[in-house]
Parts: sequence; C-alpha cells; structure tokens
Amino acid sequence: MREVKRTVRINDEIRSPEIRVLDDSGQQLGVMHPREALQIAREREVDLIEIVPNAQPPVCKIMEYGKYQYDQTKKEKIQRKHQHVSQVKELRFHPHTDTHDFDFKMRHARHFIEQGHKVKAVVQFRGRQLAYKEHGTELLKRVEEQLSDIAKVEMQTKLEGSHMIMIFIPDKAAKKKKKDISENTL
Repeated sequence: MREVKRTVRINDEIRSPEIRVLDDSGQQLGVMHPREALQIAREREVDLIEIVPNAQPPVCKIMEYGKYQYDQTKKEKIQRKHQHVSQVKELRFHPHTDTHDFDFKMRHARHFIEQGHKVKAVVQFRGRQLAYKEHGTELLKRVEEQLSDIAKVEMQTKLEGSHMIMIFIPDKAAKKKKKDISENTL
C-alpha cells in the first residue's frame, strides 16, 4: 500500500490561535479556538479539516476526512474533463494544388476545427515558384472562404522563407450559432 502525502491539516495538526469554523452543510459556527472546534468535531464523531489555510483567520470545516478527499478528487476530475488542450494541425499545400486535393484537405481542416484545434495552412513554394506568390495568396484566400463559417483568422497571410502561412482558430460564436440552429430543428 502506498503512502499518500496529505496537504491539508486535520484535527490536532491545526496550529492557528483562532479559526473560522463551518459545519458539514457549510453554515458558519463562528470564530473560535481550535480546541473548541475539535471538541465539537469529536462530539459529532467527524474530523476538523483546515480548508483555507491562508485566510485570516484560517477556515476549517467539520466533516469526515474521507468525504472531503472524495469531494476534492471529484472536483479535480471535473476540472480535468473540462480542460481541453488544443493542438496546431498543419495542412500543406502547393501553389498549384489540384481541386480534389484541396477539397480533401478542407474536409480535414473542418474536422480539426470542429474538434477545437487550430489549423495552420502552409503553402510551400519550390524553386522558381516563389516568383508567383500571388498563387499562394489566392489559395489561402480560398481556404479562408471555405472555413469562414466555422473559423476565424488568427494570423493573416505571412511569408516565411519559402512558406506562406495563415492560421485559423475555431469561431466560438459560429459554433454556438450552429448549435442553437440544430436545437431549434429538433
């Protein structure tokens, strides 16, 4: 069995001269000496847990320590669930990308944006193609038009060496609007 290091103080570990005490339902019992609060906790056969140690005076709660741990792990799980790390997905084009290839990459771009990822559209120029930058600009404008209903431009067209780049991010307003429309049709 592994030993878990506790970060909160309970019962006799609380050293403050006075503490603010809450009961298990969250009602305030007032400011008192830790010994008085510990006596109340022992009468109820539960623990005294310091939940906000940095407050003046520190806030302690009278409840079972096991229940407190369970509630904390539950809160952490919910926070992790709602935390979404977006990645930058890169789509590479060439100045003379064929229509079918373009459509195929647009389907991928839509899929990535709907999942909440950023999309980086890159036009690669080779050799003398760099002399015709307008082809790359036109291609990125087409990408922007195709994605305008679900994404907005985070970074406008930028030439870096032999690459022309444009970055798109999911448009939350458009996503919400689409969701509202789908709810109204049900």
